[in-house]
Amino acid sequence: MSDLNPTSRPARRYRSMLFGAVALAALAGAGTLANITLAPPPAAFAQGTTSTVAPVVVPGQTSFADLVDKVKPAVVSVRVKIAVENESPIPSLEQFGLPPGSPFEEFFRRFAPPGERPQGRRPQRRFGEAQGSGFFISEDGYIVTNNHVVEKSAEVEVRTDDGRTLDAKVIGTDPRTDIALLKVDKKGPYPFVAFASTLPRVGDWVLAVGNPFGLGGTVTAGIVSARGRDIGAGPYDDFLQIDASVNKGNSGGPAFDLAGNVVGVNTAIASPSGGSVGIAFAIPAETVQKVVSEIRDHGTVRRGFLGVQIQPVTEDIASSLGLEKAEGAIVARVESDSPADKAGVKSGDAIIAVNGKGVKDARELSREIAGFNPDTSVELKVWRDGKERTITVKLTALPDDPQSASAGEQNDGGSLGLRLAPAGSVGGAGKEGVVVVGVEPDSAADQRGFKTGDVIIEVSGKKVESPADVRREVTAVRKEGKKAVLFRVQNQEGTRFIALPVGG
Repeated sequence: MSDLNPTSRPARRYRSMLFGAVALAALAGAGTLANITLAPPPAAFAQGTTSTVAPVVVPGQTSFADLVDKVKPAVVSVRVKIAVENESPIPSLEQFGLPPGSPFEEFFRRFAPPGERPQGRRPQRRFGEAQGSGFFISEDGYIVTNNHVVEKSAEVEVRTDDGRTLDAKVIGTDPRTDIALLKVDKKGPYPFVAFASTLPRVGDWVLAVGNPFGLGGTVTAGIVSARGRDIGAGPYDDFLQIDASVNKGNSGGPAFDLAGNVVGVNTAIASPSGGSVGIAFAIPAETVQKVVSEIRDHGTVRRGFLGVQIQPVTEDIASSLGLEKAEGAIVARVESDSPADKAGVKSGDAIIAVNGKGVKDARELSREIAGFNPDTSVELKVWRDGKERTITVKLTALPDDPQSASAGEQNDGGSLGLRLAPAGSVGGAGKEGVVVVGVEPDSAADQRGFKTGDVIIEVSGKKVESPADVRREVTAVRKEGKKAVLFRVQNQEGTRFIALPVGG
């Protein structure tokens, strides 16, 4: 089993990305919430402007030097100072041989060095550092990088290919896709690159440029190994897999095609050691472009929300429903008072098209729905009782987005970061307990090891059969004033207990 690590952060940050073939298969079958992709960008920014990088045609490729000369000036190293506050113990009087009540106590309090005054504990502010890569996407200084490079940053600076160090500010971030948009303070013009208009094919050449291990200005080459990879990094997984050498520090750097266009943003690696083994993952340019446009124009990424829990239509399910092909997504559960509920979508419906566009599987439906802005009306083609039906649904804002005021109330696991469904409604999960169909990245549940496909058997010592049972027990624990709730969880590896903090 390989470790999937963000290319510029410790392995702990992406423990949710530790997956082998069995784990990935379980994710595919466990179901998701149909709320996944991104709003379309405004046409002007989506099309972009003419790149400063001229296309390089290289028949019978023998060298990438001409291409490197053209794209490398647009790539930067990103250096981040992160403020970390903790509490530092202050020595007591006894440590200096002074008993409580000593006549020297007042003198000690007044004149001892600040770090030695016996006042219990004091806040201590320290700074950590992170580094990654990025690239200019406009001549006025906008830069794309990864969210995990700049999150919690106190200061950000970029170092250009010609050796200049520039202060930058974070314009906005999107943790769900791990994209961040920066802008340098100093006026340009700056050399920049454009996004590719089409996805690369498997087997196409790619060139990665970045800042591995802080070395800066490093170029590696390889091919696109696969497309559409789901590595468990988050709800929007649709990665390009490339075999160009990518290491820690390459995060946020571009992967180029032979025309000098950005086909992806390098984000993660699969590695048992933390170094490159030839398996790297890049966020496709299409996704990056949409996210950046939303951040630049609206300050946040708006996403549509349907309000159903879904799972793939397998061959057996298709046969039982009378569908000719195992395509689309079957609705395992409809959220109460959600857009789908109000429109008449029912559990057991198979959603096979959105606005006339066929849906391949559950993951594609999720991305398609979230690609619409809130308050957009969409037409769903569903298969019910052996017949096709068309249902019009008016989408709302995705829960947990900043624009959604009731985000926490719509999370089945309270504010713990879990999305749940009765085990009996999810294929392969058994009949007892409540199955985890989604884990919010960086939530309490994610940090303590919950994974999609886990089955919750008990909460606080009581058996649960529905998400409502879980909510009830979590609420009861909160009312009792306890700080954590105990879950008994079962998966393919066995049964274990997980305690999650519940707060006040």
